[in-house]
Amino acid sequence: MRMTDIQRCEVRPGRLVEWTLSPATVATAKALPEDSRPPAYIQESHIRTARSVREDGLFVPTWLGAAFDIPGRADLDALGEALRGWTLRHETLRSGFRWAGGPGDSIRRFTLDPSSVSLHREDVGDFTDPAALAQHLQDRFDTTADALRWPNLIYTAVVRDDCTSVYMAFDHSNVDAYSIHRIPAEIHELYEAGVAGRAEGPEPASSYVDFCEAERADADRIDADHDIVARWREFIQRCGGRLPSFPVDLGLEPGGGLPTQKFMREMMVDADAAAAFESYCRPYGGSLVGVLAATALIVHEIGGEPVYRTVVPFHTRVKSQWSQSVGWYVGGAPIEIPMSEAVDFPSALRTVRAALQANRRLARIPLARVLHLLGSDFRPTSPDLYSIVSFVDTRGIPGSDHWTDQKAYGLLRVSYGDQVCAWITRLHEGLWFASRYPDTDIAYKNMRLYAERLRDIVTGTAGRP
Repeated sequence: MRMTDIQRCEVRPGRLVEWTLSPATVATAKALPEDSRPPAYIQESHIRTARSVREDGLFVPTWLGAAFDIPGRADLDALGEALRGWTLRHETLRSGFRWAGGPGDSIRRFTLDPSSVSLHREDVGDFTDPAALAQHLQDRFDTTADALRWPNLIYTAVVRDDCTSVYMAFDHSNVDAYSIHRIPAEIHELYEAGVAGRAEGPEPASSYVDFCEAERADADRIDADHDIVARWREFIQRCGGRLPSFPVDLGLEPGGGLPTQKFMREMMVDADAAAAFESYCRPYGGSLVGVLAATALIVHEIGGEPVYRTVVPFHTRVKSQWSQSVGWYVGGAPIEIPMSEAVDFPSALRTVRAALQANRRLARIPLARVLHLLGSDFRPTSPDLYSIVSFVDTRGIPGSDHWTDQKAYGLLRVSYGDQVCAWITRLHEGLWFASRYPDTDIAYKNMRLYAERLRDIVTGTAGRP
């Protein structure tokens, strides 16, 4: 799926219908006892960050979403049942959090039984202006898919005679990019079964809520003397006592408020160039290594830093039981690339490969747990703790070969932030580039230069030995 924002996902006019968890479901949730399974560290960090930023007087939407088409004028009853069935399949979507209050201000989970979950459908009305419809959807998603409220998900459909467009939004605490990528095929399967009168659907998925409990138990077994914590401590010290930013000038004023962000997205190269790049990088570990090696060279060229430091996101679905589960399965590993050892692309590839091999296991322990053990005051003032460059190959995801015909997109909310987040996605059609960055002229210039130089390095591998 191409990662984009709601304004650039081919929103077209039609009749808008929406589904939210019903008032009866919400009322039942309010009376639920505590679920003993705790939040994941990444969930808790996200919620606390949202509250911290909100207390500083800024509302920063951080939802993720999906957009895709269903052929023809949808059967709304069947679509509603498909959406409900999909919600029941993934336990995290019927689980939420409350502030417990008192010392420590802890966060406690509650979880609905499947039998208590129903959706309320509302016919919002006709929209003739695509820009007005996109703005309405964004405003609705901002209000509903919010980290500090529950329920924090919403499903919508724009109905027309030729096709129906589905738009879904979730607070980030429930989903990651891989979760979003799996949505179109799962909803199509459930919807088509419903229209045909079949009760079957996708097989049951393992629960992210169970994963949260197991991961947290593992993380809580380590202490401040663990070697992973020591490695992070040294890395943060070398970053000047903070987590790394994108090492180019972003035109930010020291001590200034959280800036608005801009979004950049484009098809970087076609399928042939992406395949040539993968082939060239394969002996060193593949396209992820290639993207990071290229990034190290480019940011050194632009910003001149002698060492490229970054946190590399890795999925934590290490066991196959989690492969179909919706949740936020992401950890991070710190790497440092001395540019004296990465003087050209081949040497940068070797250096990045070695750094990843040495440090990837650090992603096993949630960073929020590490920061807690370090005892540092990491009270976040930004929704992003650090800048990222992410690479994902989506070609093996079920239904990915239909994404272009379905106009399928992964949706990102672009609002405020002082960091750079860049996502490079391998699609059947090629490499897709997307990035959000601070809205300054200098940041735009340097991010434009970064994207163009990244394309140059990728295309330059074609035909190289």
